[in-house]
Amino acid sequence: MADQKKQKNQINIELNDEIAEGIYSNLAIISHSHSEFVVDFVRLMPNIPKAKVKSRIILTPQHAKRLLKALQDNVQKFEKQFGSIAHSEQPAYPPLHFTPKAEA
Repeated sequence: MADQKKQKNQINIELNDEIAEGIYSNLAIISHSHSEFVVDFVRLMPNIPKAKVKSRIILTPQHAKRLLKALQDNVQKFEKQFGSIAHSEQPAYPPLHFTPKAEA
């Protein structure tokens, strides 16, 4: 009986190859209305003053709160396994002139 209940609560989620590759983002812009949260994921590139939204996710307020709790839980698990994530006081947007340093 417990196995049948477990099967009822399972969801079959499909992940195609294109989506599985993911999209790199180094900036998220979050806005909201009374009925939804909008999260725009942006990729800023060095020395390029224009950036494009690479992905937009629209959530209900309830789902946004569940996402917040899930992120908090995962960050705590990450830090327990790998150590504290450094929190630096950086501007809200990365500077447009950032350049990587090459080391051999």
